Amino acid sequence: MIAPHFIKTCGYLISTASVILLGVVSWQSASEHPLLKLCLILGMASSIIGMFLRWLSYALEEYRGR
Repeated sequence: MIAPHFIKTCGYLISTASVILLGVVSWQSASEHPLLKLCLILGMASSIIGMFLRWLSYALEEYRGR
């Protein structure tokens, strides 16, 4: 049986990869406008940081529960 922690970690990694892939696809059109480029960068960063913080809170809860 696969551990729930492993499944959740994989889910967050897949979500992070999808944010990066979508950013790569959007980069060419966004790079023509400084404001769009800034929004793309900040949006990608905030999404990845948010996923990391959710994963970290889950990991800390798991660690404290043991």
